[in-house]
Order: sequence, then structure tokens, then C-alpha cells
Amino acid sequence: MTTGSAPRRVTIADVAGRAGVSTAAVSKVLRGAYGVSPGMRAKVREAMDELGYRPHAAARAMRGRTYTLGVMLSDTRNPFFPDIIEGVTGRLGGTEYQVLLGPGGDEPRSQARMTDAMIDRSMDGIILISPVMSSAELAAIATTTPIVVIGRHGSAAEYDSVVDDDIVGARLVVDHLADLGHRRIAHITHLDRGRASGADSPQAVRAEGYRQAMRARGLAEEIDVVATSFTEEGGYEGARQLLARPARPTAIFAGADVAALGVLRAAYEAGLSVPGDLSVAGYDNIGIASLKPISLTSVDQDGHVIGATAARLLVERIEGRGRSVLSSVSPTLVVRGTTGPPAGRE
Repeated sequence: MTTGSAPRRVTIADVAGRAGVSTAAVSKVLRGAYGVSPGMRAKVREAMDELGYRPHAAARAMRGRTYTLGVMLSDTRNPFFPDIIEGVTGRLGGTEYQVLLGPGGDEPRSQARMTDAMIDRSMDGIILISPVMSSAELAAIATTTPIVVIGRHGSAAEYDSVVDDDIVGARLVVDHLADLGHRRIAHITHLDRGRASGADSPQAVRAEGYRQAMRARGLAEEIDVVATSFTEEGGYEGARQLLARPARPTAIFAGADVAALGVLRAAYEAGLSVPGDLSVAGYDNIGIASLKPISLTSVDQDGHVIGATAARLLVERIEGRGRSVLSSVSPTLVVRGTTGPPAGRE
């Protein structure tokens, strides 16, 4: 019995021959090197498409770059993260870079394992979305591979960071509700469980923004924060606690839209109308928030911009920029049907 030989892999020499250029020219196109004319680039790209050429990642790693970037996700179920990923891939469209996703989980050890796996596979750089590892651990990773951290407030010399201005975002919600006439405005945040990332996490800064805004509006005595989780069940449980208060809140600001969905469920089960009896606001402006049956008032932190900014900063790091950058995205409030004046006020 005879066996057929494996098909030969297309090489840059094959591409050069088809395009009628030198292998050095093909290499320049692959690297995105300066000085390649648009005509030359188009000719080489056409030859690559015709031959089905795929760069060999291992060989490229030996030459110093694989053109692969990792994105570590702390929660694959978070409905806001796809916006960030779309921003990353959109920014890198038309470049040689390919993006590979890795679920890191919500524990420091599992995130470290995923990050190590990406480093071991010679990825050129890594974007870490809401990591719970300590700042020292992040700095240690950055000494090996360029990284950009999304969602951790504060700066570091070793890596770049992209954050939403959560202080401003929380203030937008409180001011909106206070302007409608609400005083008993409660907040649902995410329980950090003592992790090293707690103080500079988005939820901690968001909760602090809520407190600052309440004090600024003369509502310090009405501050009421419940810590559960940024899940639908967490929002549901938080709302049940708040609605059981002797003087229940007239408005609840959930620190994430997915938690706000749980608040809406709790309000429905309690026989409360939204926004007649209870106003509800969220954060993230996920796609489902705009659906008519939900029509959730929410803070839009523009995940596409966050992702695109992170991708740009990472490529700059890979290409040699040494100075660290902290980029802050300005949020906006999208007012919809779940917020209105408290009962008895028009």
C-alpha cells in the first residue's frame, strides 16, 4: 500500500516567483516595513491569495515576531466584552496581526496560567481585560511581553492602561436621577472578595464615584451600597435587599447592565412598575439595553473605542515605545425608559 506525501507548504519563494519580485520584497510586505510601494504591496498580496500562502508562526517567531496578539478575558459571559474585542480587531484590520482569545477566568491563578500560555506561544503582545492579578504580577509579565491592561485604574511604568472614567460615569447617573427628583438613590456594586485589584477595579472606582456624586448633591445621608456581583442574579439579590429596606429606594443604579436586568426582574416580582415606582439605571450600554421591552437607561463607555485604543497602544509598545500611557475614555449617559421622576412628582 502506498501513501501520498503531505502537500508542500507554500513558501515566500513561491510567492516571490508568482509576483515576480524578490523574496526580500515579500518579506518587507509581510513585516509591514517602511518603503514598500502600494503597487508592490498589492502585487504580493494578490500572489499570496492565489497560492494560499500562510506565514509560518514558528519561523516568524525565530526571526523575532509572530504577528499574533493575545486577548485574555476575565469573563467570557460578560456581554460588554464583545464590544471591546470588536474594537481590537477593527483597529488591527488590514495589518498582519491576528488576535487569539483566551479565557482566563476570574481568579489570579487561572489568569496567570492563561497569560503564561500566551507568552509560551511567542505572542508579540497581550491585552488583559479586567485582570485581577496584582500590579506587581502585571509588571512582571510586562518585563517578558508587552501588555496593555483594560479596566484597571492607575498607571504603571511597565505597561499601558485603558480605562473608562468611572467617576464621571457614576456622576452622570446620580445627577440624572437627582435632577428627576430622586433622593433615595441606591447602588449595587460587585464584591471584590479581597483581591489585589480591588482598590483600582472599575467597580470600586464606580462605587466611589457614586458616593462622591451623592455627597455633591447633598445626599450623603441617603448613600446605600449593596455588594453582590455583576451578574443578573447578583442584581436580583441586591435589589431584593434594597427593596426590603424600611424606606426603600426610589431609584437603583446598578454598576453593570447585566446586574440591572436582575433589578428589573426583582421589581417585577415585587409588583413595582418601572419607572413609576422604581427607576433603574445600568452601566455599559450593552446591545440588549436598547431593546424596546427593556429600554434601559445606561452609561455608554464605548467598548469599541476602548478596544481600538488598547490595540493601538499595544502595537506601539511592540514597535519600541517605552513611555507608559494611561488612556481614559469619556463616558456618556443614554437616557431611556427605565428612569423617570419618583412617584408623586411630575
